[in-house]
Amino acid sequence: MYRKIGWRLIPVLLFGYMIAYLDRVNIGYAQLGMKKSLPWGDEVYALGAGIFFVGYLIFEVPSNLLLVKIGARKTLLRIMVLWGLMAAGMMFVTTPTQFYIVRFLLGACEAGFFPGVILYFTFWYPSVRRGQVIAIFMTATSLISIAAGPLSGATLKYMEGMNGWHGWQWLFLVQGLPATILGVIIYVWLDDRPAGAKWLSDSEKALLNYNLEQDASTGDNKGHSFGQLLRDPKVYAFALVYFLLMGCAYTIVFWKPTLIQSGGVADLFTVGLLSAIPNMVGVFSMVLFGRSSDKLRDRRLHFGVAALLAACGLWMMTMTQGNLQLSMAGLSLTAVYAATTPLFWAAATEYLPKASAAGGIALISSLGAFGPSVAPSMNAALTKATGNGNMSMYVVAACYVLAAILMFVVVGSKRPALSGPRVAVH
Repeated sequence: MYRKIGWRLIPVLLFGYMIAYLDRVNIGYAQLGMKKSLPWGDEVYALGAGIFFVGYLIFEVPSNLLLVKIGARKTLLRIMVLWGLMAAGMMFVTTPTQFYIVRFLLGACEAGFFPGVILYFTFWYPSVRRGQVIAIFMTATSLISIAAGPLSGATLKYMEGMNGWHGWQWLFLVQGLPATILGVIIYVWLDDRPAGAKWLSDSEKALLNYNLEQDASTGDNKGHSFGQLLRDPKVYAFALVYFLLMGCAYTIVFWKPTLIQSGGVADLFTVGLLSAIPNMVGVFSMVLFGRSSDKLRDRRLHFGVAALLAACGLWMMTMTQGNLQLSMAGLSLTAVYAATTPLFWAAATEYLPKASAAGGIALISSLGAFGPSVAPSMNAALTKATGNGNMSMYVVAACYVLAAILMFVVVGSKRPALSGPRVAVH
């Protein structure tokens, strides 16, 4: 039954998140071409990268609360069509002000996609199965990053001047419009709830409903309303951890092409190819950590190991600058950070009560999204002030260590119970 559900839900949602992630981070590659025709300072590009998450912060909670009322299909359709059009519209910016406005609107339009999908998984999977499911879904970020480097590098290099447009303009166009098409496909393909899934038998629906009810009755935080969650310190502790994770992750993503280029790689296409190596490490890390976490029913130890490995990778990368091979090895070890986010959301959804999961997931996600809105700019300012790019990487490494410590405090040692019978309920 869960295999059937997985094949129905995960591929299309994974592909949707691939496009979402690409449209929010391709500015890291686009800036390499934009700086030739739009010679703004690094601070402008860093601020534009971060402003995306301001729009995300404002509209995430309303979007998830609306999803509960109108369903996932309509919500995802609205989100994906609008963000696809806005992502493609990035090709027309000519001033910093226009750049900031479009990036803000892109975040506002995309807000709700990620927390909406995490909430959607709670409609179909009990907590003990969510670690691996969320990990597989979130491999989208690393999978698309593997393709994003070569694809973006090739677009910048080989489409420059085509139809009178710059390569970076083509990059935004060809990577933005697919979201609108996929939004329609998701609307047709998915079901809002298991009860409406014609591809599940009555006995499978009964079994799934039983497992979900049993899971809800053994949660860590039963019966809290959304208003009570707003007064729960643990919710804000989860948000702080997510703030650190997202700030660190997007700092690395934003500066990764520049870090590789600083190792002596001048060709943009080669920069893209090399960036695929750590992303492959991230894919394997997500799946392995997620599977092991579900099997051992542990979240916080797995999270701590992944976060500390990422910190060690950053330290190694800064210590081996000038040596491309060793720097790439450090960057690849840093990519284990990819496993921290699905582990985080598996733990968070186990804590949040079913009745207020929509608002709780969106609240944590929106507050955490403030991290990427300030981290790139703060690190750019730190690098400018000190004249040493390593300082920002030290800060990122320290934040990963802090996130690991916080998760040990916030997440209890109690393991989620195995849910449900192994045979169908009639």
